Amino acid sequence: MATVESSAPQLRRGVQPLRAGEGTSFIWRKLHSLVGIVPIGAFLLEHLLSNFEALKGPIAYGVQVKFLNSLPLVRVLEWVFIFLPILYHGIYGVYIWLRGKSNIVYYPWAGNWMYLVQRYTGLIAFAYIAYHVATQRFLGVSLPENPGMAFSKVQHELANPWIAAVYIVAMIAVCWHFAYGVWLFCAKWGITSGETARRRFAYVCVVLGVLLAGLGIASIWAFVGPWYSNAPIPNL
Repeated sequence: MATVESSAPQLRRGVQPLRAGEGTSFIWRKLHSLVGIVPIGAFLLEHLLSNFEALKGPIAYGVQVKFLNSLPLVRVLEWVFIFLPILYHGIYGVYIWLRGKSNIVYYPWAGNWMYLVQRYTGLIAFAYIAYHVATQRFLGVSLPENPGMAFSKVQHELANPWIAAVYIVAMIAVCWHFAYGVWLFCAKWGITSGETARRRFAYVCVVLGVLLAGLGIASIWAFVGPWYSNAPIPNL
């Protein structure tokens, strides 16, 4: 008697690896995954630590901004290791999402929701970064030439409670996206091989995301809190 084989896909636990033999998309996806960690992830860590100087006041924050803008070839570094990688990672990430490839086979149950949240937090992060770079880097007073104005410029922007709320939501989204991105990177690149290793590393990534989000929100509070509301603009 003939039997009918089920055509339903078999659910697999784990993360779909990056495989060769998939045309140029393999290279682009590899690059997309890599730049999310280096240099974008490295820049995120540096940026959060630099912004944490705001807790020490306008002078310390201005000194940090002045130091960063005094680095050799800083404009080249800015474009090659910050702006261009973020543009590529963001645009190609949107392209991957719009292709609409089903991921239920590789991301069953809770993993599928994590995949979805990763895409939405990526969109929030990309939109926020575009806004943040435009307002703080290219609009208004030029901070590279006037680092002493850095604290007051951010402080003035965050005086709007709606903008402050956007910053907080975006900070959480950025840190979630990066922390889960680290987990995905290690899974896809074979660094955490096996379900047990991935599950244990997931706890590490949760702690990482919470710590980074706390660091970022604390920095935001330094600008909106009462400690430096009437602080004079330092002459740097």
